[in-house]
Amino acid sequence: MNNGTVRSHIKEGLSVGIVLKEDQRTGKITQGIVKRFLTNSSTHTHGIKVQLTNGQVGRVKEIY
Repeated sequence: MNNGTVRSHIKEGLSVGIVLKEDQRTGKITQGIVKRFLTNSSTHTHGIKVQLTNGQVGRVKEIY
């Protein structure tokens, strides 16, 4: 497992664990496949924001 703060570690089609906006307090991880990037910068301290293939949006916490 890798952390999701570096954009170059994440690729479209990769299986990741994200934290949705509504789950930020609990830290609940939602798994899915990366559809597209929403963070343009190369790094982000809270995780790169992505959209999953099912439409959910969150910050990457785990890379599988």
